Amino acid sequence: MDITQERTSPASALMQRELKQFTHHIALERGLADNTVSSYTIDLTRFMEFLQERNIKSFADVIGRHITDFLAMLTDIGLGTSSRTRYLYSIRSLYRFLCNNQLSEHNPSELVDLPKTRRILPEVLSYPQIAQILEQPDITRPDGLRNRALLEMLYACGLRASEACGLQQRDILWENEVIRVFGKGSKERIVPIGKTALDWVSQYKRLARPLWVKDTGDTADTLFLNQRGKPLSRMSVWNIVHDSAVQAGIEDVHPHLFRHSFATHLLEGGANLRAVQEMLGHADIATTQIYTHIDREYIKEVHTTFHPRA
Repeated sequence: MDITQERTSPASALMQRELKQFTHHIALERGLADNTVSSYTIDLTRFMEFLQERNIKSFADVIGRHITDFLAMLTDIGLGTSSRTRYLYSIRSLYRFLCNNQLSEHNPSELVDLPKTRRILPEVLSYPQIAQILEQPDITRPDGLRNRALLEMLYACGLRASEACGLQQRDILWENEVIRVFGKGSKERIVPIGKTALDWVSQYKRLARPLWVKDTGDTADTLFLNQRGKPLSRMSVWNIVHDSAVQAGIEDVHPHLFRHSFATHLLEGGANLRAVQEMLGHADIATTQIYTHIDREYIKEVHTTFHPRA
């Protein structure tokens, strides 16, 4: 499957059957409450979908790396430690059942550690690695052109995956070369985008997006669409980044690494820390902003001067 194709395949019949056996077990034999059974089902259905996107047809074929990648994806789409811990408990319960009933010869969840509350800084991609990933989408295809525009914007602006999904066409201020971003808590910030990313977004808007526009409702102005004319989901963004990196021969890449690399590359180039924090929209600098006002033109100047693709 091309990395630019939308992923709509249902989970395999085998995994669906095994999940049904598991939910039957916890409902009837263990007597768990309906709400608890429902939570297990929701968690494990999302896990199944994640596996299916990687062409894994059976729970027995899963290894520990698949589970850690799944937890990383949950982190990137905004789930907290307690939610990710619940997912891992659900997966562990499933595998205990599968092993006890000879449906799997191993339990890959045993070696996966529980998510830690302590925040660990992610690794940083080098600029050559970023450039290599950006080159992967097939820009002769409409979805490849969209993916290139999305990747360029993620790196150019340091966006969260959810922020990229929520971008509207009206949020691009073309003449000023900035975008309007609504981050956590719907807080608005202005972020420079740079000519390179702006050019790719322009090409996508002219050549690819019109092929998919169907909705005339609330989502009609959404910038990044899937082939059905609906807004890209955070999981789709995660997949585009992850698969482009794999094609470039780079493992363990997700949208947050683009965001962290954006900030690191600016700071390594000499950019002012507070200007970078403002571009990222970090909530923990709200107090600092009370005392230090950063002029919008100065932020744009910092971005233009220090960003590798500005």
